[in-house]
Formats: sequence, C-alpha cells, structure tokens
Amino acid sequence: MTRAATADQAQSTSGTEHVDVLIIGAGVSGIGAAHRLRTEFPERSFVMLEAQDARGGTWWTHRFPGARSDSDLFTYGYRHKPWRGASIAAGDAILEYLDEVIEEDDLTDRIRYHHKVTALDWSSEEARWTARVLRTDTGEEFELTASFLWMCQGYYNHDEPYTPEWPGTERFEGTIVHPQGWPSDLDHAGKKVVVIGSGSTAATVVPALAQTAEHVTMLQRSPSYWFPAPTVHELATMLAPLDLPADWTHEILRRQYVQQLDWLATTGLEDPDQLHAFLVESIRPLLPEGTDIEKHFTPSYRPWQQRIAFVPDGDLFAAMREGKAAVVTDTITEFTEKGVQVSSGEVLEADVVVTATGFDLSVFGDIPFRLDGEPVDFSQRVTWRGIMISGVPNMAYAFGYFRHSWTLRVDLVNDVVGRIFERMAKRGASTVLPTLRPEDEGMPLLPWSDPNNFNPGYVLRSQDRMFKQSDRDPWTHMHEHDHERVSLPEADIDDGLQYR
Repeated sequence: MTRAATADQAQSTSGTEHVDVLIIGAGVSGIGAAHRLRTEFPERSFVMLEAQDARGGTWWTHRFPGARSDSDLFTYGYRHKPWRGASIAAGDAILEYLDEVIEEDDLTDRIRYHHKVTALDWSSEEARWTARVLRTDTGEEFELTASFLWMCQGYYNHDEPYTPEWPGTERFEGTIVHPQGWPSDLDHAGKKVVVIGSGSTAATVVPALAQTAEHVTMLQRSPSYWFPAPTVHELATMLAPLDLPADWTHEILRRQYVQQLDWLATTGLEDPDQLHAFLVESIRPLLPEGTDIEKHFTPSYRPWQQRIAFVPDGDLFAAMREGKAAVVTDTITEFTEKGVQVSSGEVLEADVVVTATGFDLSVFGDIPFRLDGEPVDFSQRVTWRGIMISGVPNMAYAFGYFRHSWTLRVDLVNDVVGRIFERMAKRGASTVLPTLRPEDEGMPLLPWSDPNNFNPGYVLRSQDRMFKQSDRDPWTHMHEHDHERVSLPEADIDDGLQYR
C-alpha cells in the first residue's frame, strides 16, 4: 500500500479488480471506516461490500415496531458529525443520519449492495487478499483483490437469529416471529401478544406493540436491569435557549453522556450494590402499585454483567400502569394451541408470540479465511488490542463497546488503523502482521470475554468460536472507554506488530 494509488479502482495483471482497501459491511462501522479513508487517505482506492440490499447494518436488519437506539446518539453518532436530534432516536432517524454521511463523503458509488463475501484468501507472495464474492441479486460469482482488509460486518448473524426450541410450537395457532425477521405485513392491532425475553429488544418492542395491541405480556425467565433514561437530556433542554452552534451542543452533551456511562460502568465494577440500588430505585416510582419488584425487577447478577435495558422516558412502565402491558417471570413448559404455558401451569394466551431471545455472534461474518491456502481457526488466535488478530496480515476489524456506545470505540479503532497505515507508508512496508513476542511464548489463552465481567447468553454461546485474548498487553481487549480513550491513542503500534 505504498504506491500512490488513484481513488478509482485498478485492474490487476490478471484482470481482477483490485483496491487498496476492501471494507466489508456498510453499517455504522463500515461507513465510519470509509469516512476516514475519504478524508485522511484520499489517495487510497476502496470499496464497501454489503450483503444486504441497503446500508445501515443493524438499523436495516432491525425493522420491528419501535426499533430505536439503546445508546444516546451523541456518543453513538460519529465524533466528526454532530447529532442534532433527541438523545434516543428511532432506527429511521439513524438511517437518515448515515445517509447524510454517505452523501457528504460521496460514498454512494463506493458501496456495493447484494455483495456477499463467501471466502477470503491471503497470498504472502502477492501481499494481497482475494475475496470471493456472490451477487445475491443475480447469482453472479467473481473475485476481487485488496491490499488491506477492513472487517466492519458487525458482530452477529444477520440471517439466523437465536431462537430456543420449545415443545409444541407446531401446535400454536397464532404467529411466531423473531424481531430480526419482522414481517412487514404483520398486523398486531387488537391482538394479544406475548414477548419472550427482557433485554434491549423487548424494552423497545413491548411499549411499541402496546400502543395498538389488546395486551402485551413480557415473559422473562429472569429479571433484567432497567434504566429510564430521558429521550431528551435535561442538559439539552437547558442549552436550547442559548442558541449555541450545533457542534458546541453536540460536544457538551457528548461529554456529559460519556461521563454518565463511565460512572455506570465503573460503579458496576467497584460498587455494584450502589448501582443495583440506584437502578432499582429509579424504576420503583414508575411501576404500577403492588408490583413485586423482588420477583420481576431484581436480577441475580451484578449490574452491567449483562446489558442494562434503557427505557426512554420509562415508556414500558407507562404501558404497565395503563394496563396495556404486564411482566411474567417464569419458564416455558410448552406452547399450546392458544398460547404459551409456563411452569406455574398458567397459559398466557396469544395471537402473536415475539421471540425477543437475542442473536448469535458471528466470527467475522462466518466467512472462511485462508492464509497461503491454510484454513484459519480464529478460536486458536489472539486479538491485538481488539483491532487485529495474531498471525493474520493486513486485516483490521471494528468492534465497539457493550457498556458504552458502539461508535465511541469504532472512532478510536479507526484512529489506530490510520496510524498503522501511516507507519506502513513511512517504512515502505506492504504487510503488517500481529506477531507474538518472545516473552509471550506460553502465555495463557483466555476467553475473549471474561464471564465474571460480561456474560449475556449471546456471549457465552460463542466462547468456543471466538478468538482469544491473554493476560497482558497488547493481547487484551474488552476494556472500558475511560481506559481506552487514553490507552488507544497512546498505543505503541510497533509492539506486537511486524512491518515487512
């Protein structure tokens, strides 16, 4: 990647299209990566390949009623582009925001939809990746080569969500739907709905369905933590009359939300009893009188050991007070013709059952990788700072935060990748390779996510497939933002990386 490339794609000697950088995924991460290339490395040619039929990633996949962010948009939005709306936004508003970035950076002709990457092969001799690509709209298959691979495909399987198997589902006379595959023609108005799950998706879909359904029951196996965050931050209300420039307001609110998220994450680790009390007491006055808080709203795990479900303006609890929604804490025995029977013997009648049961993590889009013809087993490799993978050359990946907004980390990762590009150019290197140091011989390979730190179901289900981390830098990740906003800008990009 040392040659002065034009912004247009080149043809290799074999006639195969070649680009300097291949971005896989046109969601928040991919569009953010493309922005960096456009603004900081305009001489580099690149394309984005997106398997879906439109941009947005998560926000294109998740089109169930009420789909919205569970992070504030002042930190979920990009550092370079001020967010101008309410703190919590619907999926359509987020897509409009991404469309603005695409237009402002002139990225439209760089995104290729319906392009599913089916294999990735690295050649050390040629110092390039070959991507095998399937056009899902035409069935055409072809190859494309790239000097550097930027994996921005997200972290879960967009095609196959996680749904447990329950006895009797074939007998159920109603409709069963997973939010990840919501039918556009599903009519829930005036119907009885059971939503299985109590995570972020349930926190969104239950109040949305309750607006027109006869009744919505949220059936949870165990309680979750909830936080009734305001849709519009009180600080935003105070700043509004001052008529400040949009970027000032954005920066002020961004810093306020970062401080709030830092406090939640730090307190969850250092004083979990305090955070537990704070979260439970924050919802107590919003619940219907007589609610059994111990049974329905007191989790058995430490706060932030799993995601906290954000409930903008407490809309879920408003639906409960109005009698439009209720919570049942129990396990499923079986489905019947008319609904879901739980272990107490009660049958929760339903016309529609929504399985808000989560998703399965995907290791780099479940794309087969080969290095000089040898298959790559990522479960036996270790991460370099949550950005690259040991022994895998010229490949970076985007992975955000679980406790903070995803994009806060994506911006930091993009900074590091940009520094690596500059280092490669300065040294005239065509390859950068994460390589274990002599002192790392025999170091322990640890789960990519420590269960004592963060252990939701989708993480635990994936441990055997995911790459590993270790007990020392630079082979660690899953740090919090208050740590990484200092450590990543200062990261030694020679430590654990070889340039050739």
